[in-house]
Amino acid sequence: MGKLIDRFLKYVKMETTSNSESQTYPSTNSQLDFARVLVEELKEIGLKDASVDSNGYVMATLPANTDRDIPTIGFIAHMDTSPDMTAKNVNPQIIKNYDGSDLVLNSEKNIVLSPKDFPELKKYIGEDLITTDGTTLLGADDKAGIAEIITAIEYLVNNPEIEHGTVKVAFTPDEEIGRGADKFDVEKFGADFAYTIDGGEVGELEYENFNAAYAKVKIKGRNVHPGSAKNKMINSILIAMKFNSMLPANEIPAHTEGYEGFYHLNDINGNVEETTLYYIIRDHDRDKFEEKKRKLMKVAEYLNDDIGEKVIEVEMKDQYYNMKEKIKPVIHIVEIAEKAMKEVGVTPIIKPIRGGTDGARLSYMGLPCPNIFTGGHNFHGKFEYIPIKSMKKAVEVIIKIIKLYSK
Repeated sequence: MGKLIDRFLKYVKMETTSNSESQTYPSTNSQLDFARVLVEELKEIGLKDASVDSNGYVMATLPANTDRDIPTIGFIAHMDTSPDMTAKNVNPQIIKNYDGSDLVLNSEKNIVLSPKDFPELKKYIGEDLITTDGTTLLGADDKAGIAEIITAIEYLVNNPEIEHGTVKVAFTPDEEIGRGADKFDVEKFGADFAYTIDGGEVGELEYENFNAAYAKVKIKGRNVHPGSAKNKMINSILIAMKFNSMLPANEIPAHTEGYEGFYHLNDINGNVEETTLYYIIRDHDRDKFEEKKRKLMKVAEYLNDDIGEKVIEVEMKDQYYNMKEKIKPVIHIVEIAEKAMKEVGVTPIIKPIRGGTDGARLSYMGLPCPNIFTGGHNFHGKFEYIPIKSMKKAVEVIIKIIKLYSK
């Protein structure tokens, strides 16, 4: 398990932020650089067929060591980190034997990770934590998943007396910008089903996720000198403010939980002449999801009619759908994961994902793919952290799943 932490600390120092504005695959060259490092590492531990394709997908195989008919299982994690916060010059800190008090991540900037703000920290009193230094995200989403998968596979390579079927491994680019499955070759991967190792706290087991769409709302204004603007100026910023105010105020991330969906204004930029709003739309229920999309379009139509000309244009695109529909016919893959957790001393937490993973889209591409914890908390920001014990448990769960299917 010592290699697990060494791997993780090495990985997070490699900047692999994805870029939604890029049109290349992968969206950033740094992901390709990381992919090549992972390929060499997979070869070093014994996976001779490890490779990366031109789109940045890493795949490798641990061959079966038995002639018995055992399902081919896959384990998948993603290489990119979220563009929500910088991952340049990540400087992870290891907090030994956490005592339950405030953690000063950065004294110069007065950045404190506190159980007052994040009460779940209290669960990890007495454990070792890996945190940021308060200036970047950490990258446990999903470099912890990568480290955990490779460590589990290496254990099986080094312990050939453990009977197992064929195990497939894949590391994908651009999951954080919704493109992680765009170029994924399910047939080449060759698994009967798979698990993404991309969840949060220890015990998470998820096979339901949001239906997801994004919307780009472009508002054209008319700028004239404010001293002579009466009945002439159209201020796109004010229209943008009105647009957002007409969406349900309680249906935002800060006021929703569980199965409740939301509209999330993720970015806004502009001036009097032109303003652009960027939204993501989420709901577990497909009917409610479709209604949310219609509501946003109706607001645009209403304001265009009110202004008397078409100043608002909406570009909307579905990103992924709830995987539950594709997992239920093969629910045994969830049941086996649940059993594996219990057998290694982890209490399963089965709940819907308030987000998405590569597994959601892969499930609709013919590869049923529930999601298992990495152990991390507070992804995408400077307060991200991961308990080392939770990472070790993720490795144990992966190994146990493989063992259970060999039975």
